[in-house]
Amino acid sequence: LDYVLLHSSRKTFSNVKVSISAQWTPSAFQQNGSTSSLSPGETWEENKLFADMGEATLFLGALDSIFLFSYAVGLYISGVIGDRFNLRYVLSFGLCGSAVTEFVFGTLTEWLQFYNVYFYCFLWVINGLLQSTVWPCVVAIMGNWFGKSGRGFVFGLWSACASVGNILGAFLASSVLKYGYEYAFLVTSVVQFAGGVVVFFGLLTSPKEIGLSDYSETSLRPVTRDTDSQRPLISDDEDELCDEYSIQQRDEEPEPQPKAIGFLQAFCLPGVIPYSLAYACLKLVNYSFFFWLPFYLSKNFGWKEVQADRLSVWYDVGGIVGGTVQGLISDLLGKRAPVLAISLLLAMGALVGYSHSPNNQLVNGALLATTGFLIGGPSNMISSAISADLGRQEALQNSQEALATVTGIVDGTGSIGAAGGQYLVSLIESKLGWIQNIKHIYFQWTKKLFCEQ
Repeated sequence: LDYVLLHSSRKTFSNVKVSISAQWTPSAFQQNGSTSSLSPGETWEENKLFADMGEATLFLGALDSIFLFSYAVGLYISGVIGDRFNLRYVLSFGLCGSAVTEFVFGTLTEWLQFYNVYFYCFLWVINGLLQSTVWPCVVAIMGNWFGKSGRGFVFGLWSACASVGNILGAFLASSVLKYGYEYAFLVTSVVQFAGGVVVFFGLLTSPKEIGLSDYSETSLRPVTRDTDSQRPLISDDEDELCDEYSIQQRDEEPEPQPKAIGFLQAFCLPGVIPYSLAYACLKLVNYSFFFWLPFYLSKNFGWKEVQADRLSVWYDVGGIVGGTVQGLISDLLGKRAPVLAISLLLAMGALVGYSHSPNNQLVNGALLATTGFLIGGPSNMISSAISADLGRQEALQNSQEALATVTGIVDGTGSIGAAGGQYLVSLIESKLGWIQNIKHIYFQWTKKLFCEQ
């Protein structure tokens, strides 16, 4: 639920890009059914924003890259913090802080008619740092509650939270977009802040908090360590029983707390670097869809912004099914990499096929669902189940507090790859158009990811 709310607010920015780009340019026209009220031209002359839609689009791409770079840096730091501080506090701080930042960015600035590119960039840097605290923490919490057995299916199903958040964000944004894009930010930020409050007061981060023992790599550890736990409570020899009990109390020592692993140690764990590099390529492709799909559908096919927002959810639907099914298959095979490699090989064909999608919403939705299945599924697996596997592997020995750190490294490296591509997407689109962008950028990066696998 926490990550659903976070992703719904994150998705809002991509869902309202058409309205924002219209609002940031002096052209007094209605684009694709958008009902944004445009401010007078003097506003742009005074604040030195953008002369046309092309410049606004480039800046939107730059904001995406700024967010992802700060998000990536924050992930490397927040993973280490998550292994050393209470996960509940770190998680609630990130959720509430990000909600306030998005409210200021999208709602307050519009209400005050304050437009400044440097202020927008500053807010998006802060937002990336705050949001980076969430994913390592939620993966670590899930790793505390679930063992390795069946982790592919459990985490594959659970990691659908990001896609569900995208769907929720799309519907929330489209439902209030007619009142102005600022209300889309208002609704999602308020809901996210409420989720952070619930986390602070109600989340259980591990079984220990309610007296249960932790999951080991295969199953639950027994709660009772006494070998005579099946003896009757009342013994004929009460003195003997009391003596045994007092001896056990003296000999029993408190269980040592596991130490948190260092950042460099976590980085050098087997499998961390290859999966991190592979995820950098995959997340570039995945987040290109995440940030630009509604904008592409609206601009390339001329569909209304509300229609484009709702059609884009089919990519996330495919990702939900893909992550669950491929996670289950990887559990049955006992291996994750072969499942990912086959899926990504097929995804290259799906990407090329989608670049030739006709101007038909039904066909486009079916192609989106297929592409989401083949790209979103592996992305969900690497960021959740595989990160949990890497953070709880045998090489850690007695140092078990590495899950959040490893998750931060994998997701942080992936975000660096995604950040490098978002400005490139907007730049190539402005020079070559959308079709060349999809055929060249997506195909090349997906092929590179397959080679990494």
